[in-house]
Amino acid sequence: MENQPNAEWFEHVISKLEDVDDVLLMEGHQKSHKKVSDALELLNWAEENLTRGALPCIATRHSTRKFRQEPIEEEKLRQVIEAGRQAPSGKNKQQNHFLVVRDKAVLERLVELVQQEFAKMEITDENSEDIGGAIRLAKKGNYVFKYNAPCLIIVANKRNYGNRYADTACAIENMMLAANALDLGSCWINQLRWLKDNPVIMEYLYELGLHEEEAVFGSLSLGYADSEDGLPNRRMVPIKGNEVTYIG
Repeated sequence: MENQPNAEWFEHVISKLEDVDDVLLMEGHQKSHKKVSDALELLNWAEENLTRGALPCIATRHSTRKFRQEPIEEEKLRQVIEAGRQAPSGKNKQQNHFLVVRDKAVLERLVELVQQEFAKMEITDENSEDIGGAIRLAKKGNYVFKYNAPCLIIVANKRNYGNRYADTACAIENMMLAANALDLGSCWINQLRWLKDNPVIMEYLYELGLHEEEAVFGSLSLGYADSEDGLPNRRMVPIKGNEVTYIG
């Protein structure tokens, strides 16, 4: 086989074998049924493992914007956070600060403050592309910037550190991929980064444990997707942008 089989290949082969197995059962061919049944078990195991390698995990990661309220298991949350902590950092400084917010009252207060502070702003030519949508929704009320996820992971770094954005981005991407591998939904959240110079927001974040020399450079909503099976969307979609130029 020239290429690694993908999910569609597995689904096709498994479906055909299941049809054969049904016929064998109806006709009473128990020995042949046992062999096909064993093959089906092996194929299902292979589908579960081979299609969940690093590249499929990357290709099937999509943002989740509707979450269930059920809590995340401690072990799964730990694995997601560890994936963020293991991300590369400039000169291996390892100075990202992860604030893992699960307290419902704190999450509600953050939502309230973010809406309040965006509602005070006006849309301009300079900010319309970045925060225009947030301002518009905040002025209407009922603006939940974290999409009602039961967990928000805030990632901060030294305010004046040159690699602050890069280190934070690497950590958040690692956590999003770990979430996908663990059947969790996730979504990159920018609002606290946009408000990193807002005194009201910063004062509350300091109360939560942010250090004085730090600022928020990214956040992650995390939880089970509000879908029929609780799984995130893993549909493969074609990439139409992101130009590639090979030199040599």
